[in-house]
Amino acid sequence: MPLSTPAARKHVHTRAVTFTGYEREDGLFDIEGHLVDTKTYSFPNQDRGEIKAGEPIHNMRLRLTVDEEMIVRAVEAVLDDSPFNLCCTITPAFKVLEGMLIGPGWNRRVREKLGGTKGCTHLVEMLAPIATATYQTLYPILKQRREAQPEDERDKPSMIDGCHVMDSSGPLIKERWPEYYKKPEPVS
Repeated sequence: MPLSTPAARKHVHTRAVTFTGYEREDGLFDIEGHLVDTKTYSFPNQDRGEIKAGEPIHNMRLRLTVDEEMIVRAVEAVLDDSPFNLCCTITPAFKVLEGMLIGPGWNRRVREKLGGTKGCTHLVEMLAPIATATYQTLYPILKQRREAQPEDERDKPSMIDGCHVMDSSGPLIKERWPEYYKKPEPVS
């Protein structure tokens, strides 16, 4: 369903962000993010002279290589375009993510290690959705492994109680994972 018809307006800015997950032949996974900002008009820039309409202001890529436990094994950050020549000097700082687990507390730990002047705002912004893309990439593999385990050794699926559809007292959990279903508490 499309959005409603907007008021009269003029296109000014576009931010395109994509995330792609890959399964590698060596058993690891690459999760890549790509962010591009463009304007619909040209404007002067001290370091680049002029940034023309449609030319990227920001064009940056981030790759996290993770294992099946979602531990970051390698990080690569690249800035193809940025508004300042100095922007690219921060990319090595993102190696601090190596060894971190993508899981509960990820966003907090990322902000502690790369927030403010310790990182690049735009690359840091990409790290929350890249964590989600990591989960989406690995979920089918983890699900298959979980289903291969004896029922009494299976862990509770991590998405339960993660959103309104996955409410442990909702119909989806009752149907899909009845062993984790909880009857709704009576409303008083």
